[in-house]
Amino acid sequence: MSAVLRAEDLVRTLPGELPVTLVNGVSLEFERGEFACIMGPSGSGKSSLLYLLGLLDVPSAGRVWLDGEDCSGFDEEQMTDARLAKIGFVFQYHFLLAEFTVLDNVLLPMRKLGRLAADAAAQRGQQLLDDFGIGEQARKLPHQLSGGQRQRVAIARALANDPPVILADEPTGNLDSAASANVRQILGGLARQMGKTVIAVTHDGNFASGADRRIGLVDGRIDMNWRPA
Repeated sequence: MSAVLRAEDLVRTLPGELPVTLVNGVSLEFERGEFACIMGPSGSGKSSLLYLLGLLDVPSAGRVWLDGEDCSGFDEEQMTDARLAKIGFVFQYHFLLAEFTVLDNVLLPMRKLGRLAADAAAQRGQQLLDDFGIGEQARKLPHQLSGGQRQRVAIARALANDPPVILADEPTGNLDSAASANVRQILGGLARQMGKTVIAVTHDGNFASGADRRIGLVDGRIDMNWRPA
């Protein structure tokens, strides 16, 4: 296996009269086909680290390599292009566009990237929804779906451009236990069956128990001895 995502000495500090360091000297590597969970107490910098890994935020120091490419010198347009092509995001709140159908929400990343013709994109979007057992919901609006169904739509959208990396921030934080187990199974399957690198921030010990690796983060630093209470 080879590392598809690598971080070296990442630091994220919020400037001000009293600067706050959210991420402090983190170095990590993630392999293709790995399902990893980042865990730690509230305020430990987990989401901040995920946003740095996902090129949603710029580190104060350190570097990120994505699919073998050093992203440290990227301008805003290059960062956007890299995210769109190589990273899929799943959040606690699915952030589906309320006025768009389920299928149109899944098609958005494909339309932005522009690799596929309209017909091919529509076929891929429908197939993704079918794969997650919600193909019959394609023409509905998000508010007509359950929370678990909406999160499956969000995962389908994250896969739209077939990125090598999927980042999930508390993907089960707003779901009941049955829906949470389903999302965990789906994300684990993306890694083990499709070879995606799946990295999730979670407080949920049951969710993390299905991961290949659990990474503790305390006060912005890696702490592999940390365990949830």
